[in-house]
Amino acid sequence: MSVSTSNASSQRTSAPGSRGASPVSTKSIPDELAREIAVEQAHVDRVHEELEKAGVRADSVQAEGLARSHFGRQVEVGDAEGAALFERDALMFHAAKRRTALDTQYEGLVFGRLDIDHAMLRAAAVDANSNGHHRPSDGSSGGDREIRYIGRLGVRDDDYEPLVIDWRAPAASAFYRATPTQPMGVLRRRVLRSRGTVVIGIEDDLMVPEAPDDLVVVGDGALMAALTRSRGERMRDIVATIQAHQDEAIRASARGITEITGGPGTGKTVVALHRAAYLLYSDRRRFESGGILVVGPSGAYTAYIERVLPSLGEDSVILRALGDVLDVVHTERFDPPAVARTKGSTRIRTLLGAAARGRVPGTPTEFRAMVAGRPVRLEMRELDRVRSQVLRQHQRNTGASAAQAALGEAAWASLGITGDREAKEEFLDKWEDHLDVEAFMQVWWPQVDPREVLLWLGDPELVHRHARGTLRDDEIEPLAASFRLALETGTWSVADVALVDDISARVGPVQEAPKEERGFYEIEELEDLSQYGVTEVQPVVSAARDSGAPLVLTDPRDKLLAGRIGKPDEYAHVLVDEAQDLSPMQWRMIGRRGRYASWTVVGDAAQASWPDASEAAAAREEAFGTQARQQFHMDTNYRNAREIFDYAAEVVRREVPDADIPQAVRETGIDPVEGALGADPALSVRAAVESLLGQVEGAIAVITPATHADVLAPVAELGEGRVQVIDPMSTKGLEYDATVVVDPDEITRESPGGIRVLYVALTRAAHRMTILS
Repeated sequence: MSVSTSNASSQRTSAPGSRGASPVSTKSIPDELAREIAVEQAHVDRVHEELEKAGVRADSVQAEGLARSHFGRQVEVGDAEGAALFERDALMFHAAKRRTALDTQYEGLVFGRLDIDHAMLRAAAVDANSNGHHRPSDGSSGGDREIRYIGRLGVRDDDYEPLVIDWRAPAASAFYRATPTQPMGVLRRRVLRSRGTVVIGIEDDLMVPEAPDDLVVVGDGALMAALTRSRGERMRDIVATIQAHQDEAIRASARGITEITGGPGTGKTVVALHRAAYLLYSDRRRFESGGILVVGPSGAYTAYIERVLPSLGEDSVILRALGDVLDVVHTERFDPPAVARTKGSTRIRTLLGAAARGRVPGTPTEFRAMVAGRPVRLEMRELDRVRSQVLRQHQRNTGASAAQAALGEAAWASLGITGDREAKEEFLDKWEDHLDVEAFMQVWWPQVDPREVLLWLGDPELVHRHARGTLRDDEIEPLAASFRLALETGTWSVADVALVDDISARVGPVQEAPKEERGFYEIEELEDLSQYGVTEVQPVVSAARDSGAPLVLTDPRDKLLAGRIGKPDEYAHVLVDEAQDLSPMQWRMIGRRGRYASWTVVGDAAQASWPDASEAAAAREEAFGTQARQQFHMDTNYRNAREIFDYAAEVVRREVPDADIPQAVRETGIDPVEGALGADPALSVRAAVESLLGQVEGAIAVITPATHADVLAPVAELGEGRVQVIDPMSTKGLEYDATVVVDPDEITRESPGGIRVLYVALTRAAHRMTILS
């Protein structure tokens, strides 16, 4: 897999720019750099020409699939037609998938280049075999050279020669792993920066002590160049600047549990996301069919990173925030810290289990009927006994038949008749089809939505009865009040999602009532009349009509219970970012989706918002099971300027002396600015933001506690979209060019993790930070 040197050299006279894009201006660029950019632009142009051809081929395949659609008009098909239909569908699917991949790769498609000297590789192999170690070469061998371009997906020319190597391929590994001490045959590693299809800059890393005469080296190094660029609304995929120790974690074995740890700004998230893309590339059958679940801390986080995996050529990963793990529940509302701690602890499982097994509020407390000519009366105590007996072996929603049978046995026993087998069989036969029994079962043993169980717990007396001493008295009323708040607002909290999932595992999915058989005189609605030659009239299929739900839900209770909860999906791989924040109940929720999965887990204990690390660790270990473990530690802070990170590190060490403090690699010479919040917080914050708008080009965040959120909201109107007002918890995993941290003491007071959450807020800025107290 190579791109010949002669081919690359011959492109020096090609015109830069393609697809209507204007070439980058070279007037202010030194001649040497301009020539190098022109060389790379020529190759990028050629790649995009081949990409256009690939798009045409994909369209041709899709057209061929459409041409076969006449088979779809036949009411019945034989084996040959069935095979043709399958082939047509396969063509359409793969053509559409290829077209989607091609359409999403223009932004920075080619991002790297390797200049490799095979003579260096041979010399290294000889040294390794003879001395047991590698002696770095000076790069002056003059041996045969090879150029490899690295990109988001592989592209070949008409002769099937590679123009770009997919970054995940083994042939691309030297782009990430080569170092001056172990160059792996690489003379020069070059990073290409593009805007659309236009190359706007290049950065070189020299891997040998001295560059050969014919090798031009420009720039200050790819990594440092990436670190000084502005942060935008979306996370930059730094696939071009991943360092060797990060690449080891990306390409580590897919089996078992891979833990990636490190302090703020060490690239843990980017490494983990690239690992997900690499797993799909290396074992596509396993991970594409089984699926990869990526769990992040918040909706802001998922919006921030949602383009990283698609930009690497992968769109088959399920990305969820903790408030969105269930398909039918979507929330970003947080409980107060004390309530969140109660809901997150496994102590609450006693309450949830008792509520799920208990009497459904409002259901009958006795049964009376004449069955087979015999009067039957079952009182509450007997009904409770039957319910408990059935729920020992059945989920509530799947145990209706078992409950009716057990109730029939209890009804017969209540008659006090013994020894008459025929009479019992007759009684139970009548019981099975008795209208009064059927009506009673519908109200005594209804299908229960797991979310309804939580709403029952808005009653403090019910909570007190079911908690059985596992919750303190001072926890009961705030917990019940939180469920009443949910009913008032029509919104669940993030912590509620794990509780709903726990109850769902206990009661089972809601079962649909069997559809009544239609009479012979009823006419079925035709979903597609085109096969019968009718095109003028088409039925209108309404999801709202079919489900019986209104088009717009306005009642808070309807909003809380919208949709239907099914069985949890299980995945082949689960990736958890900001893992230190997961409560024990959230670990149990994610664990149900990864029973047979391998895991990638990313976290930093010093940034934890969950206060009880030992309880969370126990739940995490239960989710992981006995799988093998491998750990990778990131110890270099690429995000924060040293001045900013030193300030944050000093703050967290006051209460977390053993915090994992990475080494910041970049200095700006500008210290964080401390100021007074003043009597008018909005005025002080506005002034700080306006100052920062003139100092940085990218995104600015105002990180504020809830106390000041409403009054500071208008500040987001500054900077034409560059300013965001955000709470500390929602900044997890995010980064900005500059931040204004408002009222650090209040952030510490209101946050579940205290000073650890303040530490998060203080490490979001790359270049400038202002603290207003």
